[in-house]
Amino acid sequence: MQALWLRLRHSNSNTKSLFRLPSYLYYSYSCSSSPLNLNSLPSPPSTSSFTSPWFASQRRGIKVSGSDIRVGNIIGKQGRIYEVLKVDHSHEGRGKATIKVELRDIGQGNKVTQRMGTDEDIERVYVQEKTFMFMCMDHDGTVVLMDPDTLDQIEVSKDLFNKNCLYLQDGMKVKVQLYDDKPLSASVPKRVTCIVKEAIAATPRNKKVVLDNGLTVEVPPHVEAGDAIVVNTEDDCYIERAKA
Repeated sequence: MQALWLRLRHSNSNTKSLFRLPSYLYYSYSCSSSPLNLNSLPSPPSTSSFTSPWFASQRRGIKVSGSDIRVGNIIGKQGRIYEVLKVDHSHEGRGKATIKVELRDIGQGNKVTQRMGTDEDIERVYVQEKTFMFMCMDHDGTVVLMDPDTLDQIEVSKDLFNKNCLYLQDGMKVKVQLYDDKPLSASVPKRVTCIVKEAIAATPRNKKVVLDNGLTVEVPPHVEAGDAIVVNTEDDCYIERAKA
């Protein structure tokens, strides 16, 4: 059962205490004027751990084949937890089909490249995903995010977003993947509205423009400087003009 954070002010102190209150109790408490007695809280409803969203959001030990590994997956290998950054499939001659993967060690932050068989058993690690709101980014690349539910703020490196850190905008809702409460990776919405800053080159069918975030994309000839366009953040491609 998902829990909610609640702050209480003690009657004999100005200090606020913070504790987790199960969501099924939150409504009854918030509507009551009497003090909350933690010792009198009823037991949570019985729920199978296999159907609990908290169980499903973070677990280890699931085996998948190497051919099923995708960019963004979190895997366990030789006692370490890695994020998959890049996957290249190859098949040389009559040999076994293999994949070459670029991994980021979650604990140490360094990148490694490994080759594994497409039929090799890989441990898939499932993580919790939470929504945050982008607040700002410091000059050193530190991104400040806010939990819209608790208003708590966290700081993460812009590297968690990879190249998509350029799409971050004030108030944008982003997804952060966590394992043991540690941020592993982050993503922006697939569709983001950007402003065309200037045109820099023409192609036979389209023209290249620079966006307000510094990225260069190809757009149809009718798009002009100052126009708002929708861009696919997965491949940095033009989708359409933004609707007014």
